[in-house]
Amino acid sequence: MRKRVFIIFSVAILATVFVSAAAAVTVSVRVEGKTRTLFGATDPQLQVTSTALDALVAAASAGEVYYHLATGSFGSYVDQIGLYPALGSGGWMFKVNGVLPPVGADKVALENGDRVLWYWADFDPVTFAGPKTLQLAPSKLTRADRALEKRTHAKLYCYAAVAQDDKGVSTPAKGAVLHVGSKRAAKTGQGRACIGPHHGLLVQATLVGAVRSNKLV
Repeated sequence: MRKRVFIIFSVAILATVFVSAAAAVTVSVRVEGKTRTLFGATDPQLQVTSTALDALVAAASAGEVYYHLATGSFGSYVDQIGLYPALGSGGWMFKVNGVLPPVGADKVALENGDRVLWYWADFDPVTFAGPKTLQLAPSKLTRADRALEKRTHAKLYCYAAVAQDDKGVSTPAKGAVLHVGSKRAAKTGQGRACIGPHHGLLVQATLVGAVRSNKLV
């Protein structure tokens, strides 16, 4: 009898583990702090239980980043990540696929392939809108770029940065700067610029008043 109960109990545990694993989703997670990237500069993929809040919990665990939850009249919310607590017109926000959801992070169910960004936001004192967030992607070489390659005999790598507002509307990040490692930088015109070989150094876009972008090789 004991053997039968043990077998049933073991099967129940395995079933629970299987269901939990099946329920998990794989998403990319990045946490941009007030002064620096706290986790996931290259948008790494993590397995998270379900929600945007779970994504922060997974990132905090993977990167050993401190976070704190507070409880208000509308439920729980994140009031601190890393060193900086929410204060005055600054606080912590999140986006899923570039969009700021109208509900709390624990209410946003994620799907496989979603892109989750947690970031420090300084809010506009009049409109209460948050800063735009930058997203960097490789850009195909134009005919002019290929002509320049031929003239200079040097391979070009092109990148384009867009700025996304709270609704996820993307516009070219005019005036953004591409940072190649910690010592090289290139100004962009319409958010796009090409650079020469950079031997694996990571490239990131910044723009005054916006949240820094992800990093690419």
